[in-house]
Order: sequence, then C-alpha cells, then structure tokens
Amino acid sequence: MPDILPDGFQIDLSIEAGAWDEAVLVILAERAISAAFSVAELEVLDNTEVSLLFTDDAAIRKLNREWREKDKPTNVLSFPGSDPQGDVYGPLLGDIVFAHETVLREAEEMGIEFSDHVSHLIVHGLLHLFDYDHQDNDEAELMESLEKAILASIGIDDPYADRPLVADGR
Repeated sequence: MPDILPDGFQIDLSIEAGAWDEAVLVILAERAISAAFSVAELEVLDNTEVSLLFTDDAAIRKLNREWREKDKPTNVLSFPGSDPQGDVYGPLLGDIVFAHETVLREAEEMGIEFSDHVSHLIVHGLLHLFDYDHQDNDEAELMESLEKAILASIGIDDPYADRPLVADGR
C-alpha cells in the first residue's frame, strides 16, 4: 500500500512525556494515517493538520477527567478540531493523545507488538476525528470493520479477533 497523504496534509507529532521513540512514531503515524485515508476514503481539505501528542498516564488521566469525567488513564483520546464542510474535514482535523504506560500494558496483555498497538490506536483516534464512534453496537461494528481493514492493509492482524464486540455507551 503506498504511503500517500492528502495534498499538504501535516502531522504535528510531539512527545510530552513517556518513553516514546520519535523516529519510530513518525514512521508508524505516516503509515497508519496513509492507510486510513486510502482504505476508509476519508476526505480533508488541502493543507489539513492533525496533532498527535504522546504522553504518559498522569497527563491523559487529567485530560480524561476534565473532558470525559472519567478519573482514570486511557490509551487514546481524540479531540475534533473543526466541523466538517459536508463530508470534507479540516483544516484543523484535531488532536489525538496517547498514554505510554497504558498502551504498553495493553500490548503486553494482548501479546502483540507495541508498534502494532500504537498503529491501531492512531487509526482508532483518527477515525474518531471523522465522527466514527462506538457508543452502540452498530457504530462499534462499523468502526471496528474499518479499523480491521485499514490495519490489514499494512499487515497488522485483527486487534478484535479474540475479543467480543463491546459498545462504549456513556
């Protein structure tokens, strides 16, 4: 699968805390995001930007408490940046935040490569910025099927293969 991002698409990647490897993250982000645009046929305005913030459990716990009223760390949070113009998003797509300890623990518990789990969460977070969700079973099935197809296109196994479908109704 070619690594092709939309015209002028920018990935603003920063590391705030945690034992992240920036060089690896750049490769994973470009590959996962390119695959998502290709497989899910996502549309953005020219020169759209997404921000990826890699941090730790303490920082994401604070964000999760402030924005979702859940006082615990989580693996990834997405914050949409602008309303779409029809089905086209941008120019500020939004922010995706990742917590190192939680992502590492989950990868170990599932027995998968850390890089594969990070790639999955990049795709997952990105789809949230395009209004995909998993609040009920129908939404969860659609989002998971897209995630599986995107990940398969870059050689990553189905992350849901051994887990039942669970909606995240609030």
